[in-house]
Amino acid sequence: MKIKKSEIKEMISLLDKMIEHAKNMAEKYANEIESVHPKYRNSAINLIHYRTLRLYDIRELQIALAHLGLSRLGKAEAHVMASMRMNRSILKSLIEEKKISIASTKVSFKKGENLLSRNAKALLGYRTPGRRVRIMVTQPQAAAQNSQLAEDLLAAGMNTARINCAHDSTMEWEKMVENIKSASKKLRKNCKISMDLGGPKIRTGQIEPGPKVRRFKPEKNVYGRIEKALKVRLVTDHIVEKDGELCLPLQRAFYDYLQEGQEILLTDTRGKSRTLKVFKDANGNKYCKVNATTYVEKGLKVSCSEKKSEIGELPAVEQGVVLNTGDFLWVTSAQVLGKPAEYDDKEGLIKHAIISCTSKEVFESVKENERILFDDGKIGGIIKEVYPERILVLITHAKESGSNLKADKGINFPDSNLEISGLTEKDKQDLPFVAKYADIVNLSFVNKPSDVTELQSELNNLKAEELGLILKIETQSGFNHLTEILLQAMQNYPVGVMIARGDLAIECGWENMGRIQEEILSICQAAHIPVIWATQVLDNLAKKGIPSRAEITDATMSQRAECVMLNKGPHIISAIQLLDQILKNMKDYQNKKATLLPVMQIGSL
Repeated sequence: MKIKKSEIKEMISLLDKMIEHAKNMAEKYANEIESVHPKYRNSAINLIHYRTLRLYDIRELQIALAHLGLSRLGKAEAHVMASMRMNRSILKSLIEEKKISIASTKVSFKKGENLLSRNAKALLGYRTPGRRVRIMVTQPQAAAQNSQLAEDLLAAGMNTARINCAHDSTMEWEKMVENIKSASKKLRKNCKISMDLGGPKIRTGQIEPGPKVRRFKPEKNVYGRIEKALKVRLVTDHIVEKDGELCLPLQRAFYDYLQEGQEILLTDTRGKSRTLKVFKDANGNKYCKVNATTYVEKGLKVSCSEKKSEIGELPAVEQGVVLNTGDFLWVTSAQVLGKPAEYDDKEGLIKHAIISCTSKEVFESVKENERILFDDGKIGGIIKEVYPERILVLITHAKESGSNLKADKGINFPDSNLEISGLTEKDKQDLPFVAKYADIVNLSFVNKPSDVTELQSELNNLKAEELGLILKIETQSGFNHLTEILLQAMQNYPVGVMIARGDLAIECGWENMGRIQEEILSICQAAHIPVIWATQVLDNLAKKGIPSRAEITDATMSQRAECVMLNKGPHIISAIQLLDQILKNMKDYQNKKATLLPVMQIGSL
């Protein structure tokens, strides 16, 4: 192939320009680089070099380099200056026909890869033999009571146990930690413990409760016939249901009177006569069998032989606010119960629907014409009016039949610059426990460097500066400020980034999620910061026992990160085992973003 010297000189000129620019930017950020932990010093320089490189549109240069069979700089993240200088030296040798001479750099090709590997090990512990990517697993509540579960999780392939401080209490957390450490010792596995601070929760407030009525509905077969009675537990005083168990509250004297084999007679709220047969389980708990759909309410009369009583306290039916496209909704900081819109007899509007928001701070930051999203983006709107304690929202996206907005659903403000601290008072109360028992603390909703500074200050006060940090990037603001956030976090060692893809997709838009995920992976690789790939990985398998095809593809793509997070579910062991096998199978084909080419496993030609 004929090589045009003029074209090569243009390529060298652009590389010279970028190299010089990168060096100047590193000097500009000298103070920030000097402030990071010594183990991150060279990584911080490389991060600045990478961000400088990405200020240029180098697509034409990449194509030209590819035509010469050279590196296209597409995988230069971990060693930016070395990649640029290597290409420059090769191009120079082509036109001068001299021996290649490459100036030394602080981060060589091999060192860039080794730094990331070292940092991942420091943060996430040892990897499982046969795979590069570690597996983090969210601990269910059962992990506090069931010590065998910890052993099963570790045996299946868990490397890091995640405890979510938004759920349970210190008593359950301590039990989880004890079980994990005991299982680790027994199985001779090193399992890191990561604890998730709850962070600020922007959610819908309580809704006006519905009637205190309960429906017990046995499942029917395809012919509409009930083949199996519904099992309902009999309890006293009031309902305390766990794990989806159905309960029927009875007065104490009537409950004590009931024996196995007896029948409870009642006429439900619709006037339907029902007979419920009593039975006991192995532990002596009392249940009844419901053979037909039955509606009950507090005070409904029941009897058994000559004994008469009535049904006890029932929880109110969970209500919601139904919203249609074009509706208006008041969102308020006042702790009022949410209500649907009110209309007169002629369907004329009297009052707009209203719902409260758990965070008062957002009302100080939002502006007109900014977007607002509810319930994981299922309902969307535009802010039309802003007042000190309330905003008026025009609903722009809802189901055709109307969307039901319920209590405790997430609210996102993707266009707003929210001045909300990353640490809540509860987080500060939880931190002493985290510092004592955990190896890693996860900081939720990191929006700006000051959120990290606040956590670092608290850790300094607790003398826990060496605790590993994982920054959860789950907002548009967090993504926009990622470089500055990393430079601040890198004052500690070790550090990681979790791509919280659920909230991030809502904030940034589903259509942008692929691009943003790629950018986060690249920036973190440039800083030699390990990445945790999170949200709904093999979620269908963990919860229902069967993976979807899309989940398998997603799990395969997670090889680009250093760790994958699985959420809890009744089939979590199967999810870990499958992910472990997928990651082991893909190890020979993918290393971060680089494609590897082993012998093709489809037979010989």
